[in-house]
Amino acid sequence: MNHLIDQGGLSKTILCDSAGTSSYHVGASPDRRMSAAAENKLGFKLLGQARQFQILDFQEFDLILAMDRNNYDDILAVDPSGQYHSKVRLMCDFCSRHSLKEVPDPYYGGVEGFNQVIDLLMDACEGLLQYINDR
Repeated sequence: MNHLIDQGGLSKTILCDSAGTSSYHVGASPDRRMSAAAENKLGFKLLGQARQFQILDFQEFDLILAMDRNNYDDILAVDPSGQYHSKVRLMCDFCSRHSLKEVPDPYYGGVEGFNQVIDLLMDACEGLLQYINDR
């Protein structure tokens, strides 16, 4: 998503960040297999360092996207009052070329699993950027 934001000259108006719903990868770089898939398919490196989603993210961001239903439920659980539930959506809600409703876990699908996720996320990110631009 940040690549598309930069390409569109929107980095001063759109802030995009990534966070996991569990803490076991905090501080780690992007998975080397996912990085390889992104570099091979799209020609750029994934950057960043893993962090855990926190309640302050609801205030910092206008939209919170979950990769799958489990992550969606975990994010909602951080907000027991339900005050921010309307900000939470599934990433695949923004796909236009793929029909999957959730991003599958690529870790057991070999190289093809990572390639599939890259294709799916690019579709979703393009749709998300269009959604943001329309508003």
